[in-house]
Amino acid sequence: MAVLPFDDRDGVIWHNGELVAWRDAKIHVLTHGLHYGSCVFEGERVYGGKVFKLTEHSARLVTSGEILGMKIPYSTAEIDEATRKVVAANGIVDGYVRPVAWRGSEMMGVAAQSGRIHLAVAVWQWPSYWAPEARMRGIRLNIADWCRPHPKSAPTASKAAGLYMICTMAKHKAEADGFEDSLMLDWRGQVAEATGANIFFVMKGEIHTPLPDCFLNGITRQTVIDLARKRGLAVKERPIMPEEMAQATECFLTGTAAEVTPVREIGPYSFTPGDISRGLIADYEALVRA
Repeated sequence: MAVLPFDDRDGVIWHNGELVAWRDAKIHVLTHGLHYGSCVFEGERVYGGKVFKLTEHSARLVTSGEILGMKIPYSTAEIDEATRKVVAANGIVDGYVRPVAWRGSEMMGVAAQSGRIHLAVAVWQWPSYWAPEARMRGIRLNIADWCRPHPKSAPTASKAAGLYMICTMAKHKAEADGFEDSLMLDWRGQVAEATGANIFFVMKGEIHTPLPDCFLNGITRQTVIDLARKRGLAVKERPIMPEEMAQATECFLTGTAAEVTPVREIGPYSFTPGDISRGLIADYEALVRA
């Protein structure tokens, strides 16, 4: 099946304060964000025409920019409004939103303090990622060769574009080997996350998840923890070593794209998607459509 390229579509993109034709939303080849990774972004979902937890995402985008020394020239409220505007202009009911901020092409070199900070918001149609029956079969992950870095070696608290390079490499290898995704450990050898989603395990009726001390504390992650506790489930955030996965009966991922996705296999470890995963999927779907 041919994939529609992202640079050749109908519609409009919000770009530096204006709605521009999709095909005209371009940057120069010498843009600093392309060469030196000075770029931050968000991933958001539209459900029934409304962006889920929009303000939380917009605020995190601003914070990510600040961590990289980039002051985005729009407030959280202005980014919210830009997002609503472009969603409405494209007539999106169920879709994906990609706000992105980057340093421009005014300076070319490692240092680019006077480079302009640009902001764009794009949105496209995206229905449910998984059919219900396919989701409950669970996906398969290998264990990545790459690991999440120490917070003093990368800006791990930001959603910075450069941090996803190792995710792309890990996921490409996973897919080439017949898996859907890859589990990343951190520099200590502890369980961290998948390439674009946080991870949870069910052990003896309790939910266990790694401490987000070198990767993003995902907005979906926080939402699902709240939903689990509302169900009366104990949620323990703690360091998890890979061998502890042998004790888990269920495993699932959370993220904007993944939503709540059960896992049936990670390397030598197997899990059976069950009642806790099913209940949290239902709770999450009800919440985003509320």
